[in-house]
Amino acid sequence: MSHLSPFQTFLLLSILKIAVVLVITLTAVAYTVLLERKVLGRMQNRWGPSRVGPFGLLQPLADGIKLFLKEDMMPLAVERPLFVLAPIIALSCALISIAVVPFGAPAYYRGVNLTQIADLNIGLLVVLGITSIGVYGIALSGWSSNNKYSLFGSLRAAAQVISYELALGLSLVGVVMRAQSLRLRDIVDSQGAHGAFSWNVFGGLQIIAFFIYLMAAYAETNRAPFDLPEAESELVAGYHTEYSSMKFAMFFMAEYANMITVACVATLMFFGGASSPFGHLFDGFANGVVAHVAFSIFWFVFKIFSFILLYIWVRATLPRFRYDQLMSFGWKFLLPIAMVNILATALALAYHG
Repeated sequence: MSHLSPFQTFLLLSILKIAVVLVITLTAVAYTVLLERKVLGRMQNRWGPSRVGPFGLLQPLADGIKLFLKEDMMPLAVERPLFVLAPIIALSCALISIAVVPFGAPAYYRGVNLTQIADLNIGLLVVLGITSIGVYGIALSGWSSNNKYSLFGSLRAAAQVISYELALGLSLVGVVMRAQSLRLRDIVDSQGAHGAFSWNVFGGLQIIAFFIYLMAAYAETNRAPFDLPEAESELVAGYHTEYSSMKFAMFFMAEYANMITVACVATLMFFGGASSPFGHLFDGFANGVVAHVAFSIFWFVFKIFSFILLYIWVRATLPRFRYDQLMSFGWKFLLPIAMVNILATALALAYHG
C-alpha cells in the first residue's frame, strides 16, 4: 500500500473492513439461530439439531441451502414492488447500524482505525435512527401482502416499535449525560477507568435505565415475551405469512441481526464496550498492540454472547403477553420510569458537578 495515496488507502481499508464485518455478522446471525435451537432444546430436555455435521454445526448451512433452493412464491394479489422491497429494507437497516459500532480497542494503520467502520460524532443517533427505519420493512410487508393476518401483524409491529422506541431512547439519555457525548467511542472510554466498577450499569448507577433498555429491546426486536406481531396462535406467522424462499430468510436474518445490534448497543452503553471487567489489572499480559486489541475484541464478543444467551433464556421461560398488556407496560410503566431516571441522573450530576 506504500504507493497508494491517503484517500486510496482509506477507501481500500474501508471496503475491507465492511467486507470482513459483513461476513462475520452474517455468520454470527446463522450461528445465533443454531445456538438458540440448541439451548432451547437443552432447556426443554431434548437435543436440538444434531444430525448435520459434528454436533449439528453445519445445520445453518443446510437451512440456508434449503431456503435458497425453495420456490419463490409470489401471490397474485400482492403489491409486487413493495412486496419485494420490504425484506430488503428490513435486512439492510439491521445490518447498516453495525457500521458505527466500535468492536475493539482503537488500532490505527496509516491513520485508519481498523476496529470501527465509521467513527461518527453522533454514532448513537445513527444507530437509533437506522433501527427505527427497519419498521417500514415490516409495515410494508404486511400491507403489500394483501392478507389480513399479515396486515394485523405489521400494524401490531408498527405500534409496538413506536411505543417502545420512546422508552428505549429515553433510557439512554442518562448514559449520554454522564459521558457528555453521542460518540460511541467516547461513551466506552468514559467507562474504562476501573473496570466493572466504572461501567454505567454499576458505577454510573444506571441499572434502572438498563432494565428499561432491556425490556424495550425485547419489544423492539419482536422477541418473546413481546413477539405479538408474529403470534402463531393468532396470526399464522404474522407479517411474513405470504413470504417464502430467500425473502422469508431475509426477514429471519433481520430479526437475528437486530438482536446482535441491540446486544452491541447494550454492551457499549452500559457494560464498557470492549473494555475488560478487571480494568487495567491484566494489561501486563497483553503486551503489544495486537494482543491488546485481541483481548478487547474477546471481551466485546463475550458480552454480546452473554446477551444473546439471556435473549434465549427469556424466550424459553416467559409466556407471551396479551396485546393490551404489552402497550400498557410500555406507556404506563417503562416511559414514566425512564423520565424519572433522567431526572434523577441530572440531579446527581448537578450535585456532584
